[in-house]
Parts: sequence; structure tokens; C-alpha cells
Amino acid sequence: MILQLEVPVTEPTLMIVPWHDPVVDAVGFDARSTYVELFWLNVLGPTATWLLRRLVSGFDRYPLGYELDLDDTARALGLGYTLGTSNPFIRALNRCVLFGVAQPYDGGLAVRRRVPPVAARHLLRMPESLRATHRDWIARPPADRAVPDGERARVLAGAMCDVGDQPDAVERQLLALGVSPRAAVAYARAAGAREDPIDPDRSVAPSHGGLAAG
Repeated sequence: MILQLEVPVTEPTLMIVPWHDPVVDAVGFDARSTYVELFWLNVLGPTATWLLRRLVSGFDRYPLGYELDLDDTARALGLGYTLGTSNPFIRALNRCVLFGVAQPYDGGLAVRRRVPPVAARHLLRMPESLRATHRDWIARPPADRAVPDGERARVLAGAMCDVGDQPDAVERQLLALGVSPRAAVAYARAAGAREDPIDPDRSVAPSHGGLAAG
């Protein structure tokens, strides 16, 4: 069962501050990194992952914290939001708390800028192909941990379709993450049809703009 957020959400804004954790900050991964896209996505789900990225991006401009406009942020993510009711946006916040990438504090929410490696119990629930990718990732030196863009797009598209997102929504998210238009269409359609995609570009454009980073 998803725990309810302990901070009140009866106001139109919510104070967001960085969660300082010296241990995780030393060994963890940037919340906007490829590691989070590939592995934490399977744990948090697509909506909470996009939300986490956006919350952390706010610290680039306001490193000490900022007020988050709840309705505006929900709309920017394509989510419904009504003040004082349960809705997809609040459920995404709750998932961030449930899985330890955010925690309530008096009057707001503390959010991790760096997240820990995915726990073993979560890895056990992943497809074997994703577990193998994770084992290979951890075994390699940090400088060699680049993941082919085609594999990155395939994993993202598959995870979104698995939770019910339609191919056109998947395509838009891939485009926002810097995937080329031809590849975004191919991976979105293949994921929706549960087929193995063939990358039409053979190489996907590197991430840029939008919510992409790291």
C-alpha cells in the first residue's frame, strides 16, 4: 500500500528543499542520470521518475529550496490535479516518499539530489535483461558506464507502455529526452506492440534540453 504524504497539500504551493544525506550523496547517482532512467524507473514508475527529475532540476536555480506550484507542475507533466483530492500527481509524490527519494518535513518536502543504488529486493522484481544490464553497469568503472542510446530508449519506452501509457505519449517523452524523431516513433510503436524495435537511426541523438541531464 502506498503511504500518504505526511505534509499538508491543502495549499496551492509546496516548499521543496534538498535532502542532505552525506552517505548517499557520496555514493549515489544524480536523480537525472542515465542510471535513474534505466533502473530507478522500474521502481518508481515513469510518472514519479519524471517528477523527481523536475523537482531536482529546481535546485539548479534555487539550491536552498523553492516553492513548487502544484497545479502548474502537474500540468507541465501532463497530469490532472485538483487541490485537496487524490490524483495522479499526488500519487507520484507519495511514491517518491514511499521509495525513499523524498521525505516530508515540517511544511514541505525534502528531495534527494542523488539517489542510492537500487536495493536488491527491487532488482529481484526486474526482468532478467534489466538485471543483467545492472550487473554489467556496477561491474564497470564509472568512466565506462555509458549505455547505448538505443538501449536507453528501449527501456524507457517499455516501462511507460507497461504502466499503460499510449505510444503517442511515450513518443513525446522520448523526444523530450533528446531521442531523434524517427527513433522515438519506432521505439514507442514497438513497445506498444510488444515487439523488438529496430533503431532506424542506428544511433540516437544525445540527451539535451527538457528534463534531460546527466
